[in-house]
Amino acid sequence: MLDTEFLTILGLGLVLGLRHALDTDHLAAVSTMLAQRPSLRASGMIGLSWGLGHTVVLLLAGAVVLVLRVPIPEPMALAAEFGVGMMLVFLGGMLAIRLVRERWHVHAHDHDGAQHMHLHSHALVEDHGHGHWWRDSIRPFCVGMAHGLAGSAALLLIVLSSARSVSEGLMYISVFGFGSIVGMVLVGMVVSLPVLWSLNLGRPVFLALQGLASLGSVVVGFTMMYQIAFGGQLF
Repeated sequence: MLDTEFLTILGLGLVLGLRHALDTDHLAAVSTMLAQRPSLRASGMIGLSWGLGHTVVLLLAGAVVLVLRVPIPEPMALAAEFGVGMMLVFLGGMLAIRLVRERWHVHAHDHDGAQHMHLHSHALVEDHGHGHWWRDSIRPFCVGMAHGLAGSAALLLIVLSSARSVSEGLMYISVFGFGSIVGMVLVGMVVSLPVLWSLNLGRPVFLALQGLASLGSVVVGFTMMYQIAFGGQLF
């Protein structure tokens, strides 16, 4: 039977998980993927995949920390955050390269009686098909795993100091992870609205929005690396 105090802690974990989805580095990374998938359904799937990857790593790291009763070393935590900065630069840079090298255009398609938009490029191949949900989910899942690893140190330090058992700690992490999943699904769908809106304003506006997503990811990534390298005593 869960006592009132622990239920309160779980409720706080849910709220913190929802808030966690709004971290700047999370938004920057997910925006680069949302900018390429102008669809509410695709945006929700990206958010879900990110949240699942994020939660899986938190649970794995949490299990190790709770069983061994040792926190994650600070150098390892800083290295993981620095790696996220590098990942953001990579994601933004890859989007920029694709915008420059490929001839992007938008098609409206009907699937099962519902019309939605698809982004295509014929620069490299003449024939193309539609992506499958599992294939489109791999990248956000991996990005979520990277964010989960980078953000696990602070969360697990709190869990380690407050959890009375391994099961309580894992339960708190699970609730926190669930909150982050719900939060990122909602964030993804909200962020996708300007992308969908830009389609109605013409291709130049749509491409400009993608360019902003690319630039934002690169700027946030370099900022993270600079702050960690010169302020976090990583090197």
